[in-house]
Amino acid sequence: MTPTAAADLAAVTLTLRLAATATAILLIGGTPLAWWLARTRSPARTPVEALVAMPLVLPPTVLGYYLLVGLGPHSPLGAAWLRLTGSTLPFTFAGLVAGSVLYSLPFVVQPLQAAFEAQGRAALEAAATLRAGPIDRFFTVAVPLARRGFITAATLGFAHTVGEFGVVLMIGGGIPGRTLVASIAVYNHVQDLQYARADLLSAGLLAFSFLVLLMVYTINRRLGPRTP
Repeated sequence: MTPTAAADLAAVTLTLRLAATATAILLIGGTPLAWWLARTRSPARTPVEALVAMPLVLPPTVLGYYLLVGLGPHSPLGAAWLRLTGSTLPFTFAGLVAGSVLYSLPFVVQPLQAAFEAQGRAALEAAATLRAGPIDRFFTVAVPLARRGFITAATLGFAHTVGEFGVVLMIGGGIPGRTLVASIAVYNHVQDLQYARADLLSAGLLAFSFLVLLMVYTINRRLGPRTP
């Protein structure tokens, strides 16, 4: 394997590791947030929904810039992380994860929120009459009924993280072996006029994107219509 091919393989491996880590964190943290947004009548719901959706309209480089500043060693969060771990967040894998979680947040929270809202309240109220507690109702009724939402959220969150560019470039810098992901590797190859390597990586990302969407649509169709 040539050094360039080895570097590309390392970039793809790091990308998949980043996507898997960010998706796991998003599912764990995004599920209660989506549940709250689907059920609450609080006036804070609309501002929170707007904050969650901001990465959809905010330029990735702008979000990356604020992350770079907000997670730097002179910020409260960055300073606390430095004291705790002895390293900074920017230009590290942990920094990439933080940026990816924020950038892919709407792709996980919004499908989950829609799935929870589509359930209605009848099934949960029926479970309550059987003396099921709130937590029991959530895990035995709400989560199974939202399985399509979980599949969509996990798949889109993972795929969106794989395709990130602006945010990971700003917060990670594209350091080979540390923060160089596949999308940045494609950009570097074009800058270096290595079009054959750019073609190969780009074709892989294109095929991956198509297969991800194909899988989501196929699985959701096989699951059948939602049960209210």
